[in-house]
Amino acid sequence: MSTCHLKPGVVKVSELEAPFTNQVTTAKHHWLADEPEDLGGLDKGPAPFELVLAGLGACTSMTVRMYAKHKDWPLEKVSVTLLHTKKGASDGKSDKFTRHIEIEGDLTDEQRERLLEIANKCPVHKTLTGDLEIESKLL
Repeated sequence: MSTCHLKPGVVKVSELEAPFTNQVTTAKHHWLADEPEDLGGLDKGPAPFELVLAGLGACTSMTVRMYAKHKDWPLEKVSVTLLHTKKGASDGKSDKFTRHIEIEGDLTDEQRERLLEIANKCPVHKTLTGDLEIESKLL
């Protein structure tokens, strides 16, 4: 599938196969998204919330790595494990993301704490916790 017609930063999602298999396309990449079989899908790709978690995890790891590199800190490896759960609606919020960040390297306690602060400043984290607006239009 040619993907050169999309500009960088644009993502197109098109139904590929019923009931839920979708082709996700960017300027240079394409992959499948789907629902698991227990939700009626064919499980041919990550589910939508898995994709959201992947974005948050990748952004977290990259942000921590960039900061440590800028500071010339001895960060060896970053791993991020994430989970999405539904909460009760009584508190006005129905979703919870849990993010466990594992950092390896000969870092001081102060450096480790600073990297956690930086993780909370990654652009995807800031978007998900900020004043988010989604504009939708039918074409």
